[in-house]
Amino acid sequence: MSQFNLQSVLNRIRPVDADALAQIQQRIDRQAKPPGSLGRLEELSRRYVALSGRVDIRRKRIYTFAGDHGVAAEGVSAFPAEVTPQMVYNFIDGGAAVNALARHAGAEVCVVDMGVNHDFGRLKGLIDCKIAPGTANIATGPAMTRDEALRALQAGVQLAAQARAEGVDLLGTGDMGIANTTPSAAIAAVFTGLDAAQVTHRGTGIDDAALAHKIEVIRRALAVNAPDPQDPVEVLAKVGGFEIGGIAGLVLGCAAEGLPVMVDGFISTAAALIATELHPHVRDYVFAAHQSVEIGHQHLLHRMGQEPLLDLGLRLGEGTGAALAMTLMEAGLRVLREVLTFDAAGVSEGVVE
Repeated sequence: MSQFNLQSVLNRIRPVDADALAQIQQRIDRQAKPPGSLGRLEELSRRYVALSGRVDIRRKRIYTFAGDHGVAAEGVSAFPAEVTPQMVYNFIDGGAAVNALARHAGAEVCVVDMGVNHDFGRLKGLIDCKIAPGTANIATGPAMTRDEALRALQAGVQLAAQARAEGVDLLGTGDMGIANTTPSAAIAAVFTGLDAAQVTHRGTGIDDAALAHKIEVIRRALAVNAPDPQDPVEVLAKVGGFEIGGIAGLVLGCAAEGLPVMVDGFISTAAALIATELHPHVRDYVFAAHQSVEIGHQHLLHRMGQEPLLDLGLRLGEGTGAALAMTLMEAGLRVLREVLTFDAAGVSEGVVE
């Protein structure tokens, strides 16, 4: 990769155009229905059009970023680390939950190897952005170097630019990495100031004893690394993950390219929070797909000023929630395009005396 200038990316990020939002809302308010009666579907279409300048979506794409974590050695997951590469093969074969839901949403799935501890060779369909074969154990030291963190961000930024060049109008984030709820909870604790117990949940389904151990591991990681919440890149480097960095970079890149991005669950939101902490206007481009059952997710969303679109008890990741929420975006835009105005429909507007 060429030398990465993070500041140059941040300098390209602009807030959403308030005038554009108002103009689109005026159109929505003239449609043959009570004002505001379609609730958040109106919000989706209004924000999407203001950000993209389009009233339709040509291509939808979900990037599922994969990486392994040294902290898995602490026994914080119900699944062994070997599952990460196994699931990457499943994504490529189209047999995972995100593949099924992406097909339902009419979206592509692109799988990105950010740091899986496995040699995939020249696996067709896999985007190779491997930084290293997994992060170091955050319970004993930093996950990665600052340079590695910047390289992970760079990879995501470049994927967003490539998507824009290929005519993709809506992106989604996804993740795969055994033990990655542990660094995500650590990131949540750093930026919210909450104790690890308030932001840590069961991940893949660990029992009470394992959850208590996981919380203690996160407390150790925070004590050993002392990440500075005023330096989001340092937070990523000290307690993050390679796939988390890739997602954060993608979200940053989407904001720089003017692309709306549907952010998935807990891991994706931890990554998106790193991006929004780097630049406040990044949040204008973020759509929170759903509320995960992971207890830390609500705190991340609150910090970002985001209200989730769905609450279906999901806790899988992969981009599954993003795929589902993309269908809501399509619905909102269809309403915007197809519902007639009162005048065009020959319908009298209600008047309150």
